Amino acid sequence: MITINIHEAKAKLSEYLAAVENGETVIVCRRNVPIAEIRPVASRCKQPRPLGLAADKGSALPSEFWEPLPDELMRAFSGDNNEETAR
Repeated sequence: MITINIHEAKAKLSEYLAAVENGETVIVCRRNVPIAEIRPVASRCKQPRPLGLAADKGSALPSEFWEPLPDELMRAFSGDNNEETAR
C-alpha cells in the first residue's frame, strides 16, 4: 500500500496509476489524513456467463425457447384474462 499527499498525487499521477494497474493500492491524504483510496477495478470475466443452473451440464436452450408465447399466455401476463377480448 502506498500513502501519498494530494500534491504528490497531482505531480505523479501516471506513476501511481501504473502501480495501481500492477495491483497496488494508493491512499491519498490531505495533510496526512487519508481521504481517498485508489485501487484496481475488479477484472471482468473472460468467458461468457452461463445460462441457468444446469449450464455446467452442457445443456443448451431448445429452439422453442425463442419462439413467441401463445396469445392466451400473453393475455394472462398483461392481466387481460377476459375471454371476450380474445375473440
